[in-house]
Amino acid sequence: MRRGRPALLAVLSSSLALATPAAPYAWKHSSSQDPLATRFAPPAGAERVPATGFGAWLRGLPLLPAGTAVHLFDGREKPRQDVHAAVIDIDVGKRDLQQCADAVMRLRAEYLYARGEAIAFHPDPGRPRALAFPANAHATPGRAAFERFLVRLFADAGSASLQAELRPVGARAVEPGDVLIQGGYPGHAVIVLDVAAAPDGHRYLLLAQSYMPAQQLHVVRNLGAAALSPWYDERDLDGPGLATPEWRPFTRKDLRRF
Repeated sequence: MRRGRPALLAVLSSSLALATPAAPYAWKHSSSQDPLATRFAPPAGAERVPATGFGAWLRGLPLLPAGTAVHLFDGREKPRQDVHAAVIDIDVGKRDLQQCADAVMRLRAEYLYARGEAIAFHPDPGRPRALAFPANAHATPGRAAFERFLVRLFADAGSASLQAELRPVGARAVEPGDVLIQGGYPGHAVIVLDVAAAPDGHRYLLLAQSYMPAQQLHVVRNLGAAALSPWYDERDLDGPGLATPEWRPFTRKDLRRF
């Protein structure tokens, strides 16, 4: 059957939204070919918003097989197995370090590392000290040095420092790669992996988190709206707050951008 023009345009639009990211996933050792954007279709009537760079890269994140449990850094299963819709195929390390904000920094650092770009985070809010990994160091000194950098980063930085160096989004629309963060000791952060929009402009968010203790990064279920899950309604940020299963609600003022 011949494809009509509207259907053809829809296919082309979908292909652009799911285009292969420019930067690979350098940590990946498994043979999984199940990227995030393939596993999770947008809510009915919505389409993914255009995304480039970090946002497009997040859409291609590899997932472990459906039904995989979330494990802690020490190999035990997380006590709550009802809060995740999928587990991202990325290691969590052997120490209790890669928690919520650390996982956000890990994703950003992996993206920059794969592109050969310089990486820098500032672990002391309001102070100039930086933890940095130089541009093009993916070749020299290489992956082992990068992983040592990550350990130091996770040990020194956290939700308070990450919140301080990210830019407030304000009233602008949420984009893939944005972060919902409440800095503190402890604080919490979730990252926006994807965004979809309906014809009326109504937008939906796909979120991921690590948590305490350090655990595998996972796509967060929406326990308050089972029919929409794992997507979240962006409008909740302007109302009572967007409530994830294990933290107090996030509002628009908690939205930040790299």
